[in-house]
Amino acid sequence: MDISMLKQSLAQYGQEHLLAFWETLDDHDKRELYKDITEINMRDVTTFFKRTTDSLNEDQEKLDDRLQPVPSEIYGSAAQTSKEKLKIYQNEGLRQIAEGKVGVLLLAGGQGTRLGVPYPKGMYDVGLPSHKTLYQLQAERIRKLEELAFDHTGVHGSIPWYIMTSEHTKEPTLDFFARHNYFGLKKENLIVFEQGMLPCFTFDGKIILENKNKVAKAPDGNGGLYRALNEKNILENLQRRNVKYLHVYCVDNILVKLADPVFIGYCISKGADCGAKVVEKSFPTEAVGVVCKVDGKYQVVEYSEITLKTAQKRNPDSRLTFSAGNICNHFFTTEFLQNIVNEQEFSLKHHVARKKIPYVDSNGDIIKPEKPNGIKMEKFVFDVFQFSNDFVVWEVPREDEFSPLKNADGAEKDTPTTARHDLYSLHHRYLVAAGGELVHDKHMPIILSEPSPIHNGNGTIQETNNNEIKNSNLKWKGPMICEISPLVSYAGEGLEDIVCRKKFQPPLCLRHPLEKSFNKNTCDKGEH
Repeated sequence: MDISMLKQSLAQYGQEHLLAFWETLDDHDKRELYKDITEINMRDVTTFFKRTTDSLNEDQEKLDDRLQPVPSEIYGSAAQTSKEKLKIYQNEGLRQIAEGKVGVLLLAGGQGTRLGVPYPKGMYDVGLPSHKTLYQLQAERIRKLEELAFDHTGVHGSIPWYIMTSEHTKEPTLDFFARHNYFGLKKENLIVFEQGMLPCFTFDGKIILENKNKVAKAPDGNGGLYRALNEKNILENLQRRNVKYLHVYCVDNILVKLADPVFIGYCISKGADCGAKVVEKSFPTEAVGVVCKVDGKYQVVEYSEITLKTAQKRNPDSRLTFSAGNICNHFFTTEFLQNIVNEQEFSLKHHVARKKIPYVDSNGDIIKPEKPNGIKMEKFVFDVFQFSNDFVVWEVPREDEFSPLKNADGAEKDTPTTARHDLYSLHHRYLVAAGGELVHDKHMPIILSEPSPIHNGNGTIQETNNNEIKNSNLKWKGPMICEISPLVSYAGEGLEDIVCRKKFQPPLCLRHPLEKSFNKNTCDKGEH
């Protein structure tokens, strides 16, 4: 350890306080601190901090006059596209999957802290009859999609699954998949890598010591993906596998369609290098970012950055002018990502998160502050939209594809209960569309009360009528439980032979015979 050289380097960047306790440390702790500090690129992180805080201090012109909605010619909608056109998109997506040209990348750095669990969110059991976790649901959707692509083309193609974790979620995630035999996926097609970490700063630009021998660090945001693609050799892996298109999404959406062939096909048909899947905002002040143009470039603008007057603007058809709600569900070509990594990544600005960061004071005591005392810097995955030459948007029905899981039950929205019920609602619609029927124990049909969706538009459960499912004479108590395994159907297809002209009594759980080797739990009623 060259401590004199380290002191000189720290002094150059005004960070010599990091060695304040050096003489009090034993040899082990000295090695730990030396390693912690020397792993930091001081030139880069101090530049990031200055650039980020300088931009905060600038007088920000109101965005309203600079905002434009996404042009209609690049704004597709699943609800407004003909079945024939949707089939063309789907077939193109399936063909690309069969040829091995499509990969999926999961942003899974988050712990389940807000859910009240000490492990990665992807390992969370939402409470379905099958007790499947988010990771298992997603793994099975990949398996089914590979099967559908083979059925369509006669060619066996694999979908590599890249999972970006944080420092705290990588090892638990690897262990979880290994213990569950990768849920039937090939081990070599699961690539788990870690996003970067950045030191936390005080408001005046000093890197924070978490304790005497450890620097306080935090993940660099889901936009840290682009640096990690290079540093963890993920781009090289994509190129070696000849993956041309990548679907990127967040772990917490229970309804996510991984490598959605319709979305993939739409983006390819438009010649897009970058695409965003969105849902229509439910109401003007909904707390969701909006995909739009600012000064002629595409980006996501947070709801808090738009005035109420602009948020309430409507088109002649009464739809909100700025309606494209961002759901962190994106399409990229690998060529586009290569350009981002090689040419644009360093220019991406960090965003500031003011946080309560534990620190060691001048006496060596660890302090847990009661109010924000420092800054964590992060980038967002959608920050690269501005560099797209051929950007497109694809709008999907919220009730079909978006139900995030963020909070424990008891919160107002985005809870295990709302996620679970949204999945039941979707699967019930699949069942009915395929000719099946849910019946009461007296074999009388169950009819959904109006309004039918459990989702009321802001992620909460609508209590009136939706905790009761009625027929002409009887009330169904509690939620209508209907779960269809992804191994049985990816998006409602292939159910006719199983459910047409058949009656099922909730709780219903349609499962594939192969599942028992991967899932120990069974359903009590309606198991297929």
